[in-house]
Amino acid sequence: MKRSLLLLIFSGALQAPAQQFVCGAAHPGAATLTAGSIYSAAAPGFDLGTVPAVVANSCASDKPFFFSVALPEGNYRVTVTLGGEKPSTTTVRAEARRLMLEKIAVKAGGSATSQFDVNLRTPAIAGDEHTVHLKPREVGNLDWDNKLTLEFNGDRPSLREIHIEPIKEPTIYLAGDSTVVDQDTEPWAAWGQMLPRFFRTGIVIANHAESGETIRSFNGERRLAKIMSLLQPGDYLFLQFGHNDQKPNAVSLDDYKKLLSEAVAQARAKGATPVLVTSMNRRSFDDAGKIKNTLSPYTEAVRDLAGQQQVALIDLNAMSKTLFEAMGPRPSMKAFMHYAANTFPNQTETISDDTHFNSYGAYELARCVVRGIREAKLPIGSYLDTTVPSFDPARPDPQATFSLPFTPIPSKTENVTKIPQI
Repeated sequence: MKRSLLLLIFSGALQAPAQQFVCGAAHPGAATLTAGSIYSAAAPGFDLGTVPAVVANSCASDKPFFFSVALPEGNYRVTVTLGGEKPSTTTVRAEARRLMLEKIAVKAGGSATSQFDVNLRTPAIAGDEHTVHLKPREVGNLDWDNKLTLEFNGDRPSLREIHIEPIKEPTIYLAGDSTVVDQDTEPWAAWGQMLPRFFRTGIVIANHAESGETIRSFNGERRLAKIMSLLQPGDYLFLQFGHNDQKPNAVSLDDYKKLLSEAVAQARAKGATPVLVTSMNRRSFDDAGKIKNTLSPYTEAVRDLAGQQQVALIDLNAMSKTLFEAMGPRPSMKAFMHYAANTFPNQTETISDDTHFNSYGAYELARCVVRGIREAKLPIGSYLDTTVPSFDPARPDPQATFSLPFTPIPSKTENVTKIPQI
């Protein structure tokens, strides 16, 4: 799309104009960022109690820092120029820890420019008197507010310039549970928040998944209605449910199939492409070191529905079995939420969880989803980052060499073992 078209009407509403922010020296048409640039609803600036030093036309810090700007709901292209007077390696996340750029290294005095596309949303549903029914943990969450928040993290994260412009492009909507959601608190993570890292610009990921959801509650809380109010021809809807549906007195197998089928039909009626994703396995090994499928028969129901209705299928259940068995019973603990007490701030108790993932496990599962996109020959495969090598779940990335910087959310004071993840 030509740059001049990016400021036109998008989804029936006039979008905010493109904005540019430059560290230090003034630049024509750009807002200058200084140590006094603090975010408020009326003014963009540094947020969440973090302020970098502004030196030699660069905003840099020995600690992570956040930048926010008030923007309406929609899709945006963000161009960042990274670098500073000292060597830096910067990871950029958006909103509630969505991984956008991974460890961009810049030499002292140098600069590097990268782009990514990000989705902003609010609970309001166009044309509907109701809104998404948020849970207490979502109120005030960075995914649901009226601003874009960017996190700059890593080894002396350094920033020179930010350019933000509204865009209209295909969107991948994610509907699912706590294994997909944008987990906003370390050390929790899920594959949906890792997925943006593997895409180039031209398509955006809107992760509407939420902890504790079944396909029924996702409907009842008007989360699916929110997606359907936004869904356009050419968009995609990824559906992954099962972990909570299978619980006693939750969603019967017949209702599960019926509700999934209805979601597929609604997406198709909008001209969008539905994609069914089988739920990944839990860390449940038998005596022979093989994964036990604790999600049967719900995973089989998804496969059957995909075949019956000719819906694209990403068999994350099968790939995760291969992945976890390749890791092995004990090493696979390093992909899940297993931590001794006091490993992380505000973590006063041991965490022993064989369903949810840390950043490493979530990253590996996102790579499985990318593999599934390619295997299903989905057209969105053309937007995948070609610099990332193909992934074989039987050969996971070594955990010992994996790292992503820790995300501090200063407003979070809860004991992280008590945050309701399921």
